Amino acid sequence: MFFVLIILIKLLSAAPFRSHHSGSSASISPYPYHPPLSHQPSACLISFVFPGGIAGGIEICITFPTEYVKTQLQLDEKANPPKYRGIGDCVKQTVQSHGIKGLYRGLSSLLYGSIPKSAVRFGVFEFLSNHAKDESGRLDSTKGLLCGLGAGVMEAVLVVCPMETVKVKFIHDQTSANPKYKGFFHGVREIIRAQGLKGTYQGLTATVLKQGSNQAIRFFVMTSLKNWYKGDNPNRAINPLVTGTFGAIAGAASVFGNTPLDVIKTRMQGLEAHKYKSTFDCAVKILRYEGLAAFYKGTVPRLGRVCLDVAIVFIIYEEVVKALNMVWKTE
Repeated sequence: MFFVLIILIKLLSAAPFRSHHSGSSASISPYPYHPPLSHQPSACLISFVFPGGIAGGIEICITFPTEYVKTQLQLDEKANPPKYRGIGDCVKQTVQSHGIKGLYRGLSSLLYGSIPKSAVRFGVFEFLSNHAKDESGRLDSTKGLLCGLGAGVMEAVLVVCPMETVKVKFIHDQTSANPKYKGFFHGVREIIRAQGLKGTYQGLTATVLKQGSNQAIRFFVMTSLKNWYKGDNPNRAINPLVTGTFGAIAGAASVFGNTPLDVIKTRMQGLEAHKYKSTFDCAVKILRYEGLAAFYKGTVPRLGRVCLDVAIVFIIYEEVVKALNMVWKTE
């Protein structure tokens, strides 16, 4: 996967590297200005990890119930037969059996991964975009897509795949008659003890495809919308509500673009992943036994979660960075 990153850097290096200290501040990027990593390492570490961690943590706490419902519907295969008749029935049964807190089972696995995931995503994107901007500091939509692809692939390999595997197994386990995982750390320990470290990397190919396409689509849409909004004035300020709206649009585009990959990824990471020989075999079996519509299971709850997710992350991230820049001078 690092080979992919190197290839992207080579492709993007065709655009002259722009130093943020060259006198121009006309950067048109989905994220606010950051000094190069080599210039302010400590400040940049905070500007990537701290705002991203805060944004990710708040977003997950707000939207996790929709992620829980989405995962349950995707795991609810027709061959079982299905336990739930739809979104409302899934919520109703969960609340009746476990109370409101039942909609937050598996939350810890995402909370523990939010900070490193955000650090990798924002760090890789900023690193690649610094190589992709033209002499005026403009990041065009196509290069924004490539930068997002690189960020998505790296976060998938380093953070998202093990985090999502644990989350899916934990949620799946909690729906069984006799759950065997007593908590997040106990679940991780049991998974590694039974399956080794590779047990936390099930569905890696599907996860890389999903995260890579996710971030490629989102950054492409965000870059396009921001470039359109700013027009000939690259310094034009963007209201947080506008940023949130652009983020929601980008999130919706990614949902409709890669929900089939999300369904395959969820199946490959569930407790019954042994039924599938590979990512391709999983896709073939879903199509053969459940039909094309099965690839879009959980689309509605995922759409709600992702639109909120991307909108919240973009708004909070940019606002926290602005606040940090007021108290922590990076120039």
